[in-house]
Amino acid sequence: MQKKLLVAAFAAALLAVPAAGSAQVSVGVAIAPPAPRYEAVPPPRAGWAWDPGHWGWYGGHYAWVRGRWIAERAGYRWVPGHWAARGPQWYWVRGHWAPV
Repeated sequence: MQKKLLVAAFAAALLAVPAAGSAQVSVGVAIAPPAPRYEAVPPPRAGWAWDPGHWGWYGGHYAWVRGRWIAERAGYRWVPGHWAARGPQWYWVRGHWAPV
């Protein structure tokens, strides 16, 4: 089973060709991420946006990545990263700044 997952991840990595000018490479994962962990959100800080914790995919398994503060950008709002299902695969959508 694990060998099949590794082969599938490798094949997905080869097929995940980023668009011209894109720095993000997306690899499909055949296993849905676990439920998010409870993480206390600290009080707001002026000039900073909170990026909540999430499950990251490392070395063939999920590992929790703790939340962190990110310096705000004027005229933008922070959109946290999240896992999105596309067919039987799960893909990580990176957090990014979106115009307000």
